[in-house]
Amino acid sequence: MGIELGRIGIWQHESVFTPEIARELEELGYGAIWLGGSPDGDLVKAEELLDATKTIKVATGIVNIWKDDAATVAESYKRIEAKHPGRFLLGIGAGHREHTAEFKKPYAALVEYLDALDAAGVPVEGRALAALGPKVIKLAGDRTAGAHPYLMTPEHTRQAREFLGEGPLLAPEQKVVLETDPAKAREIGRGTVKFYLGLVNYTNSLRKLGFTDEDLAGEGSDKLVDALAVHGDAETVARGVTAHIEAGADHVNIQVLNSDPLPVYRALAAVLL
Repeated sequence: MGIELGRIGIWQHESVFTPEIARELEELGYGAIWLGGSPDGDLVKAEELLDATKTIKVATGIVNIWKDDAATVAESYKRIEAKHPGRFLLGIGAGHREHTAEFKKPYAALVEYLDALDAAGVPVEGRALAALGPKVIKLAGDRTAGAHPYLMTPEHTRQAREFLGEGPLLAPEQKVVLETDPAKAREIGRGTVKFYLGLVNYTNSLRKLGFTDEDLAGEGSDKLVDALAVHGDAETVARGVTAHIEAGADHVNIQVLNSDPLPVYRALAAVLL
């Protein structure tokens, strides 16, 4: 797998992370920080967090191939790797087709981008690929350290491990809400989940996992929200996270949906790490 991420990491929009938060996550024992929100190809945020810490790894979740060219990203990767060897994982992906004017098919574009990273000297073990369907999951296993699925369930993790086989990294994201009132928790979870119900790559994958058109309608059924944004006390949330490990994941990156994530990071560290 190359870079060792540990069993549990934290995924949030890159704007959430500060050097102080990064240092606390390291002290709590989390293995990796995942920068969401299509970080810029200069990777300045990743470098800032690595500069501020000593051992925690930093990954991008993900650099969007439609937004930043491979040559720019490769130079940024090499700059960071020279400064912080073995601590940075370049996660790339095709993002959402609804948000780009590019016509090229995502799979072909991913292959071209990986070819360009090869030519620029970015090693296979230093990169990962956002992947939902079997074809891209297999590409991730063949051409990168492994796959980074987003907004999926432990059942998807089980299937992804079958497609990847043993060896390649499998690092799914899992949304969580630390809240024991189901109505409040679902309100928080639905606020994020509903965005993805307008994106066909996610809805197609969720249908394959058994969710119905009724589950995906509007802002999503309670069943869907409960599966995609696990909620409850710290122990209950931890079980939802470790279900991915039991299904074959090597590493799970947790996205906290509570308005103040720091207390959640602390509470989950106490039961997960």
